[in-house]
Amino acid sequence: MFDSVLVANRGEIAVRVFRTLRRLGVRAIAVHTDADAGALHVRLADEAVRVPSYLDIGAVVAAARATGARAVHPGYGFLAENTAFARACADAGVVFVGPPAAAIDAMGDKIRAKRTVAAAGVPVVPGRDEPGLTDEQLAVAALEVGLPVLLKPSAGGGGKGMRLVRDAAELPEAIASARREARTSFGDDTLLAERFVENPRHIEIQVFADAHGGAVHLGERECSLQRRHQKIVEEAPSPLLDAAARARMGASAVAAARAVGYVGAGTVEYIVSADRPGEYFFMEMNTRLQVEHPVTEMAIRPDLDLVELQLRVAGGEPLPFDQDAVAFHGHAVEARVYAEDPARGFLPTGGRVLALTEPAGDGVRVDSGLETGTDVGGSYDPMLAKVIAWGGDRATALARLDRALASYTLLGVPTNVAFLRSLLKHPEVAAGRLDTGLVERSLKALTAGAAVPEHVLAAAALERMRSLETGDPDPWAIPDGWRPGAPAWTPWIITPAGGEPVEVRVQGRAGGARVRVGDAEPVPAALHGDALTYGDRTLPLAMIRDGATLWIGRDGATWALTDHVRATAEAGAAATGDGVLRSPMPGTVLAVKAAEGDAVAAGQPLVVVEAMKMEHTVTAPVAGVVTRLPARAGAQVALDAVLAVIEEA
Repeated sequence: MFDSVLVANRGEIAVRVFRTLRRLGVRAIAVHTDADAGALHVRLADEAVRVPSYLDIGAVVAAARATGARAVHPGYGFLAENTAFARACADAGVVFVGPPAAAIDAMGDKIRAKRTVAAAGVPVVPGRDEPGLTDEQLAVAALEVGLPVLLKPSAGGGGKGMRLVRDAAELPEAIASARREARTSFGDDTLLAERFVENPRHIEIQVFADAHGGAVHLGERECSLQRRHQKIVEEAPSPLLDAAARARMGASAVAAARAVGYVGAGTVEYIVSADRPGEYFFMEMNTRLQVEHPVTEMAIRPDLDLVELQLRVAGGEPLPFDQDAVAFHGHAVEARVYAEDPARGFLPTGGRVLALTEPAGDGVRVDSGLETGTDVGGSYDPMLAKVIAWGGDRATALARLDRALASYTLLGVPTNVAFLRSLLKHPEVAAGRLDTGLVERSLKALTAGAAVPEHVLAAAALERMRSLETGDPDPWAIPDGWRPGAPAWTPWIITPAGGEPVEVRVQGRAGGARVRVGDAEPVPAALHGDALTYGDRTLPLAMIRDGATLWIGRDGATWALTDHVRATAEAGAAATGDGVLRSPMPGTVLAVKAAEGDAVAAGQPLVVVEAMKMEHTVTAPVAGVVTRLPARAGAQVALDAVLAVIEEA
């Protein structure tokens, strides 16, 4: 075993690797950028070194040599599948905890990977993968493959740069957008075209190989619940496969690994038709540890640690078990917690973690890089944490995960936790009838409960009333609308973030009052500490104020309630004109597709904004003339920043 390991990553995966290093008594070394100087992974390390970027190969290798690290664990993302980095580590005499550079090279390019595994007898999706295709040639190739077609970057993974095209008229813009995102994410805009399998399920096989010829698979993971071609819920085993199908796909995955002389942890990803589960096609091989590796660990056996296994294999040890020793015991499900807004198309969010309570208990595991005070910005991937639950069967695991998410409280950063709970309750998910389009098809229903509940608005108004109270028994001491005979109604304007202002009237004090939310009937209510009594119900809440914004959380949902002011005749929120385009997320302007004075049609793409390597095209809401265009390519913009103003025709 190595005596010191540098982890060339950040966030939850760095913290997770450090956990194994600590248990093994190995010295843990971190790298960090200026933005992450105070991050949790830095403070958990035995030593940390500043680098200009997590992608700076020279700086990361220099940090390893300067600290005496014997090995480098890349985690996932950043340099994890970078051939040049693997070779640079070898040249510096530092062990790269991953496969040989040649294997990364063979599998990192999707075109080469498909040809390599096809030669080994692994079935591949029909498509066109000639390198160097121009936009026009790629469009022709896509039509030859047959619509619907999936455009995919040859380099990289994680769903970045993928575009599903169902109409030939969409091809030019889809190709341009896919190339732009692939170039930004991977430095390579080469694309390939694959037939899109209808009702597809995404099933992957975890493989492990050592340097002594040993190779096994550790069963499958079902990863069909996705948004933007990125996974959000994973489970093991898949509810689709039986033992025979698992054995066939596992043997195919091992064959793919052997075809490139693989060593270490890897994942072979397949697309499987929900209608024909016996038919599967190779998609790609991820030459690293996967985000969702905890479900394999928990579903195989409690003491399985894939990071430890990576370290031991990288150190030259043989695999400690063979294929006959691998079997599932129970079921595990993982949900990824993202800083994003599902109701706004999963746009990235951000902010500072003001309060954090992560779930715990039997059969529940959390992999997280968060703590109170963590700043979540737009520079890195929006995934914050993973909540994993195990049960003796699938139903138990799903129920346990739901309860764990209900106890997850993060105030200060909007997340997808409430959405995840809705998704787990979806009838098709509960029945195991999954496919990669389920989330998009069901998005409206899954986000239907996003409106702020009455009791939350009531709590916000009572919190405002409480802030006025001084403890003085004199009824004239606070401006609460008291008058002889009966208290007057004190009006407040409560504005949910991204929503419309609501008038909430309070008659009485925070400890006992009647509250009227909008036009609803008055309800008896009281706020004692963070417990709200509303009508006949008493509801514990998580609450914290950040300047003008009150954050409230309950059952995994959070609400940011801003601009709390006492209502007057003139009070209210200024309505935005129909022709004002605002940025849907904090990020960088990638492209501006109009100029001041241009006549534009409703729905015409005007500005492309990128955050966390995801693009969003902002379109004209009305037909008219562009009268103002503050957006500039390359400029940083805040959430709701004005990008353009259109005077309606």
